[in-house]
Amino acid sequence: MKIICIGRNYSEHAKELGNAIPDKPVIFMKPDTAVLKGNDFYIPEFSNDVHYELEVVVKISKGGKYIQKESANKHYEEIGLGIDFTARDLQSDLKSKGLPWELAKGFDGSAVIGNFFKKENYNLESLNFSLLKNKEKVQNGNSKDMIFTVDDIIAFVSQYFTLRVGDLIFTGTPEGVGKVSENDILEAYLEEEKVLDLRIL
Repeated sequence: MKIICIGRNYSEHAKELGNAIPDKPVIFMKPDTAVLKGNDFYIPEFSNDVHYELEVVVKISKGGKYIQKESANKHYEEIGLGIDFTARDLQSDLKSKGLPWELAKGFDGSAVIGNFFKKENYNLESLNFSLLKNKEKVQNGNSKDMIFTVDDIIAFVSQYFTLRVGDLIFTGTPEGVGKVSENDILEAYLEEEKVLDLRIL
């Protein structure tokens, strides 16, 4: 199972981190060992600045290579929410040296994945999702603000990687990312339904 992640897919998030708006999807990967088991996230000892990034996650249901955008919607049936935890201090250091981000993005437990839901129950062109930290809303996103749609992403990624059943795509985070601290509680909502509940340790 591959975890394919899209960076800078919401213009306001790109701006808040001082990044340029991309003209092609920005791709990075997480290993399957990044998937968090349970509902407790432990801040790793190598970072003092771990950030939450709430994202819509797509599960591939039909594999393929060189998938055309027009048929991309046939390759996934379910969506959900996930959190891409990022060691921002480590990422900034790596970026400043022109090095890959994987140490900051792919560490154990850095991919939080909730339950998946049938896509036909939602309007994917205007999907609301939000994150609360200690009962205060910190991220409020809508899929209509994606620079690259889910179908764009599938078509682009499949030029380089063969997609297989069970692969996951994190589609990018909206503005409002921030630091987590011990004893924080994160709650994620898909439309009005709470789909993730996480404790920071």
